[in-house]
Amino acid sequence: MKTELICSGFGGQGSLTVGKFLAKAGMQEDKNVSWLPSYGPEMRGGTANVSAVISEKPIASPLVTHPDILIALNQPSVDKFGPNIKPGGLMIANEDMCPNKLNRDDIDEIYAPMSTIAKEIGNLKVLNMVAIGIVLEKTKLVNYDTIEKDLIQFLEKKNPKLLKLNLQAIKKGMEIAGY
Repeated sequence: MKTELICSGFGGQGSLTVGKFLAKAGMQEDKNVSWLPSYGPEMRGGTANVSAVISEKPIASPLVTHPDILIALNQPSVDKFGPNIKPGGLMIANEDMCPNKLNRDDIDEIYAPMSTIAKEIGNLKVLNMVAIGIVLEKTKLVNYDTIEKDLIQFLEKKNPKLLKLNLQAIKKGMEIAGY
């Protein structure tokens, strides 16, 4: 099985990090992966997106033009990438930043107030982890335990408080996807 995804948002929202953690988890689970970031000249506040492919078989190209999954952290991401989602695909959107719905009847659309949830958890930086939680629960693309282990290795010594908040955000995203 091959899954192509795009995660997109403003620089600083963590869209590249979503792709990075999912791709790294896929690699740790012995899958073939690619991770291809793209961002405008401004890092924070400009546009940023990442294409990631996670597959059981070798990947011919890292380019994703018609994703199976779109994670849209802002309205420009919905507008730019939403029309290209494959029929039967999934769009996960930050409802707080995406007021105009895509309204396609051939894909599954999940709108979640990721910014609000992140603020309630205690740090806006974890909004991208809400999206990861939704992906994990809805698609089973990679295992939660793999992501958790990677986050622990990455943040345990560097910022343990942020580690706790990230894990809370992932769990909240999983709850949302589980309805």
